[in-house]
Amino acid sequence: MTTERMFTASVKLEPALKSRLQHLSEVRRRKTHWLMQEAIREYVEREERREQLRQDVLKAWQEFQETGLHVTADEADAWLAGLAEGQDVEPPECHA
Repeated sequence: MTTERMFTASVKLEPALKSRLQHLSEVRRRKTHWLMQEAIREYVEREERREQLRQDVLKAWQEFQETGLHVTADEADAWLAGLAEGQDVEPPECHA
């Protein structure tokens, strides 16, 4: 069990959503509190991954603008096709 202090948050739910949550709670034999915590945790983790991807894309775009190094779509497709077939292929070389 964690020793961190938990904080309480109040969430207003539409009646239909509340009903769905209560139903899911019953069929899953979980407390609604647990379901809401799980949903929030999953949402935050997903959005953190999306933000990291966005940052990675912005960094890659900046590097491309500075260097002009790239691979073509055909080169990338061929490399990915090899990986999908289980081949141990090296990624294509970047070029200007």
